[in-house]
Amino acid sequence: MSLWCATARPKVLWQQKMNAETKIVTNEKQPSPIYGRKVKDGFEPLNPLIERMVDLEDVLLRLGQIGDPGISKSAAQLQSKLQSTEASVTMIGQVKAGKTSLVNAMVGWPDLLPADVNPWTSVVTSLHLNPRSSEMDTKARFQFFSQEEWDRLVTNGGRVGELAGRAGADSEIEKIRRQIANMQEKSRKRLGRKFELLLGQGHEYSEFDPDMIERYVCLGDDFEDDTETSKTRGRFADITKSAELFLHRPELPVSLCLRDTPGVNDTFMVREQITIRSIRDSRICVVVLSAHQALSSVDMALVRMISNVKSREVIIFVNRIDELADPAQQVPEIRKSIVETLKTHQGPSDAKIIFGSAHWANLALQNREGEINEDSETALENWAAACIKEGMDNSPTMWRMSGVNALFEEISERIAEGPIGETVEDVARSAKNIAGSVRSATNVVRFRPRAANTRSVDRKRLATELTRVAKDQQADIDRRFEKVLDDFGARLERSHNSFLQRATAALINYLERHGEGSAWKYDPTGLRVLFRSAYQLFSKRANDAVNATFADTGSRLMAIYKDFGLVDETGLEIAPPRPPRIPPPVLLGQTIALDLQLNWWSRWWRKRRGYDAFAEEFHTLIRAETAPIVDGLQNEHAIKVRAEAKRVLHGFVVDQARLLASVLSLEQNGSDTAGADGRRSRDDEKLKILTDAMHRLDKISA
Repeated sequence: MSLWCATARPKVLWQQKMNAETKIVTNEKQPSPIYGRKVKDGFEPLNPLIERMVDLEDVLLRLGQIGDPGISKSAAQLQSKLQSTEASVTMIGQVKAGKTSLVNAMVGWPDLLPADVNPWTSVVTSLHLNPRSSEMDTKARFQFFSQEEWDRLVTNGGRVGELAGRAGADSEIEKIRRQIANMQEKSRKRLGRKFELLLGQGHEYSEFDPDMIERYVCLGDDFEDDTETSKTRGRFADITKSAELFLHRPELPVSLCLRDTPGVNDTFMVREQITIRSIRDSRICVVVLSAHQALSSVDMALVRMISNVKSREVIIFVNRIDELADPAQQVPEIRKSIVETLKTHQGPSDAKIIFGSAHWANLALQNREGEINEDSETALENWAAACIKEGMDNSPTMWRMSGVNALFEEISERIAEGPIGETVEDVARSAKNIAGSVRSATNVVRFRPRAANTRSVDRKRLATELTRVAKDQQADIDRRFEKVLDDFGARLERSHNSFLQRATAALINYLERHGEGSAWKYDPTGLRVLFRSAYQLFSKRANDAVNATFADTGSRLMAIYKDFGLVDETGLEIAPPRPPRIPPPVLLGQTIALDLQLNWWSRWWRKRRGYDAFAEEFHTLIRAETAPIVDGLQNEHAIKVRAEAKRVLHGFVVDQARLLASVLSLEQNGSDTAGADGRRSRDDEKLKILTDAMHRLDKISA
């Protein structure tokens, strides 16, 4: 008997019997009822973080009960921030790598998203998985392209059209425009007079199912004019820009957003721009590859994107190993090939690589292990034996061999040290500011001589001081960033000019040696490396500037506490906020003309006459191509970093102003001579709560 039959078949039969007895529904149009049991082990790395979150929620609850409305409001806001935090995971990959099938398995709904999306569909689908029950009326939201975005695609042919236009490839542009016109005509046929009215709009629903989703994200066949088109597959697909689905998933320990992005290798590169934005906004990126062509030449766009993301934030999932003839032999070869390709093209050198099968995972979720075909079962037996031999897994069930649990484990580790772990730390820091300030003020009032308690608080002067701090510190960020941004812009310009000079010199050298008979190729990797180096230096300097301003703001607020006599012998500290995250420069991975080796690019060379014309026009062409990258790094990244830092700083000062007002109210209440014994008893209880909160928050932050 084979290994797989010996270890897995009896379990399959037992599961089928159990399902029959308990009447578990395995309808493919519904979420899997056994999803929670399947994914439990995958989220074990989050257990310590969950314990900290539970403890932190309890501390915030107790802080909200100490009696002051302002403090209760601040504690409630922190609790809401903790409960609403969501880790975002962006799934990227080439078309037909099985990415959508993998996402379906990860959410426990095998047929939720259509896995056969047409290559022209450019839809980011965000699945918000919330373990808490939600009262939201909206469960599905679909946003359509705006008129401006649609016009850009139609008029310019997307990114490919822009590249071809700069190279003077009129015939290529015309071909692209014909394709777009055909797509547009089909859309008008489906939508009729509603076509223009829908652009820039959106649809929302209080419930959804797979059939509804297909109307927005999956392009079907041509449709005839009838009354049933609103129910037909793909009706809105051409104009849908994004989709959001909200699922209650009590089996998960934290809120999770899975962004299923379209593949990047499409005709117009619309997907590329959408995917770049998605990666930039996420802290975890899962690259889904097909075992049959892992990191092939068509995946270089993926490599360019992830090369600008920290290795720790990238996970590579090699899908479809169920289709390999000999996974035990082929997987090590594929792994070696991926590592070598990443090294050659400056990709993340130590990204985690997981091998698996979304097909196996979805069969397991539907209790259909017994329906596995012969070839897939052979691959499963082969892979299970290899995992046991290598000590990777001693329980080779179909679900575990699918790799989904291993993927969840890696995601969990990154969540704990990344987005949600940082939120816990930020909330704990703010809670310590509240507890420390209130404890200090309570001690001051409690031990101050009664006669001194009668002095009034000059609230007007307090407001003036806080306003001055807010204004000065915002100006301080602007001042510090002005130099950082100027230096960054100058470095980018030097890098830009240096690359253009080297590339032009290399072109002339090539022409002198080979003439004009063949198309010249030049790798733009050097430019990306120079820009990446400039951005890394900007990131360090920007982070140092923000840290300096935030620390100075904390010191000035501390001075106000001292000025108003609210600091006791415990040594109050005001912890400044964490600097905002500086997003990775993913747009460095976007395709430029030099990345393409297409017919129109070759023809460009043959239309030039004379070496000077080659050099001059090449310089102009590549500058026009790369100038948007320079502009994007400065405006979409650097300027936004400053804006986000100012937003965080403003929120910090506002929170401290509210806290100071509450603390001063406590002091004034303490000046009332009536009921001294009762007041002292309440203060003792309050100090006990606050001291306990400080000790617990120290442990949570450790």
